[in-house]
Amino acid sequence: MAKRVVMAIGGNAILQPGQTPTFDNQLKNTQTCANQIARVESLDYEVVLTHGNGPQVGNILRQNELAEEVVPAAPLDACNAESQGFIGYMLEQSIKNALEQKHSTANVVTLLTQTEVDKNDAAFKAPDKPIGIFYSEEDAKKMTETKGWEMVEDAGRGYRRVVPSPYPQSIHGVESITHLLNQNIIVIAGGGGGIPVHRNNAGLLEGIEAVIDKDRTGKKLAEQLDADIFMMLTDVSNVYINYGKENQQKLTDISVSEVEKHIADGQFAAGSMGPKIEAAVDFAKSGRTAIICALDEADLALQGKAGTRISLAAVPQGAVS
Repeated sequence: MAKRVVMAIGGNAILQPGQTPTFDNQLKNTQTCANQIARVESLDYEVVLTHGNGPQVGNILRQNELAEEVVPAAPLDACNAESQGFIGYMLEQSIKNALEQKHSTANVVTLLTQTEVDKNDAAFKAPDKPIGIFYSEEDAKKMTETKGWEMVEDAGRGYRRVVPSPYPQSIHGVESITHLLNQNIIVIAGGGGGIPVHRNNAGLLEGIEAVIDKDRTGKKLAEQLDADIFMMLTDVSNVYINYGKENQQKLTDISVSEVEKHIADGQFAAGSMGPKIEAAVDFAKSGRTAIICALDEADLALQGKAGTRISLAAVPQGAVS
């Protein structure tokens, strides 16, 4: 029976830092991702793919802000849905083409995904996730006065809007994803962490302005799908301790308890590897395997030949769990 893997790729893999955000540039990057996904599928895995959308939803918000006197701006949850749609289109088309070139019988479907959050999550009381463009201090004050936005100074580059980043409670559509996987279909779901929704006072779903960390959503999706492996694809081959120092050390196969010691030592920065490590440890505690690796080494990582693998008990390099 094929093993099931949930793979999470970052929004920067689709639009690289400093790259002009044209559709063609993003499509070319997506085609590179697709070739790797096709290689993973050829290893006889059921594949669910989720992705980030930070650069993309930021540009959609900028379009909203520049054109708001002509076209009414959409709320943040709708912008997330828009980014899911066009990224999903690029991925679906690119993966289909890559599969066809490999003469695979698999197919691909994109599922516009809602992620339910708790409106009482502490994140709504203390928004801290910067989004969108940078403003001067004067313009930031205007945004607070006219739109009620919370604005913060961001790394000396100006002021940005901050929004809540709550934990995902439930991913909607898992039953449909399972059905599609059983039909030999790769599923793209939970893009950008999913469209944030919550239950209103009548118990009905409605959108809420927030962003959800894609790795947390990927982990939740992997749990709900009972996946064997949760894989986070980055721009580095491995997780390191003492990163950037003379005594930096690459982690390959490591146990949950060892990772937790490194976390206690402050090894993983909150703004970079921290959320990935958090998601990996939470998933591995269930007795399954989490992998953090470079996008172009995903197939090798699944064969135990690359990346950082985290499990309850470390698996020897080269073994497949």
